[in-house]
Amino acid sequence: MKYIYTLLTATLLLTACGGDKKSKSVEDLVASNNLEALIEKREEIDAKQLEFAAQLKLINDRISELDTVKKLPLVTSLLIESEKFDHFLELQGNVKTKQNLVIYPEMGGTLTRVYVKEGQNVTKGQLLATIDDGGLSQQVAQMQIQADLAKTTFERQERLWQQKIGSEIQYLQAKSSYEAQQRAVNQLKSQLSKTSVRAPFTGVIDDVITDQGSVVAPGQSQLMRIVNLEDMYIETDVPESFITNVTVNKDVKIEFPILGKSMDAKIRQAGNFINPANRTFKIEVAVPNKDKSIKPNLTAKLKINDYSSENALLIPQSIISENAEGEQYIYIIDNKNTDNEGVAKRIIIKTGKAQGDVIEVINGLKNGAEVIQEGARSVKDGQLVKVINSL
Repeated sequence: MKYIYTLLTATLLLTACGGDKKSKSVEDLVASNNLEALIEKREEIDAKQLEFAAQLKLINDRISELDTVKKLPLVTSLLIESEKFDHFLELQGNVKTKQNLVIYPEMGGTLTRVYVKEGQNVTKGQLLATIDDGGLSQQVAQMQIQADLAKTTFERQERLWQQKIGSEIQYLQAKSSYEAQQRAVNQLKSQLSKTSVRAPFTGVIDDVITDQGSVVAPGQSQLMRIVNLEDMYIETDVPESFITNVTVNKDVKIEFPILGKSMDAKIRQAGNFINPANRTFKIEVAVPNKDKSIKPNLTAKLKINDYSSENALLIPQSIISENAEGEQYIYIIDNKNTDNEGVAKRIIIKTGKAQGDVIEVINGLKNGAEVIQEGARSVKDGQLVKVINSL
């Protein structure tokens, strides 16, 4: 036993010395600066390396045949097929209507009568309230009597003038007097009409602000609010970078979180002015409101279709990695066999627009490729993997 131990130690020492000798021999060869000897030594080492690589491949192949329990990384894959891709710009806006008006009186006085109540539907021109005219109606009546007299005088003078009776000046004076009286009456009637508050458009009385019997002043006292819920729209600001994509007639998906409803619409107007304060422009989106459930100032979420592709290659954003040069890459399955085993191959890609959890690949990925999904961040380029639950 002692002899065997001594022999083993001596063998190890000789091997180490031989290794040192070889190492020193290479160092001496390098130090000699002999080009031919260096090239010869490199060819010798390359030949041995190829020989070792071939032997290693034979061994690995044989191990693969004999080892029935392989410890390969398990991954899932996704078969990439081109599909239609719509990208949406997501914004938030408020519902508005151009027919949302607070009515003010045009004449001061006592609000003698209110004919409508809150929630009542009214039509354009309908009488909503009246204000005390302060005797203006009596003045109109008196002026109308004088105007009627002036009219009668003018008509008689006109008939005489047509019969060549009387002077031209008498005819002209009668005509002028009649026209002056008529204008005075019309002016008073116009003033009197301001005591009647009428609906400027068809809509709903949303709020009666001033009670009957109150004294109101022109341009100061708010009488009531009238709203038309048919011509509704959403106004929002869009960043200037989307000015070429967000245009009139673009499709828009509208969501009302409070109401729990959504609808499809189109952009009816896109602004031509860039706000220098926030570099945005305004758009208007028409909102159908047949059931009158949408109210002014309601918050809405807009999804504007600013980009579409008929043959897009989409992948999950979670499988994308980035190298030190800032390049994006993913892994695909290459040389897949009948046992769902293949080689993980890294490819550099260029991505475009993202929507939700997916992103479009515009360069580097081919249609029909099998992309590693789960396990994409744990494999290495050229590594043998086993695909489970492949799609």
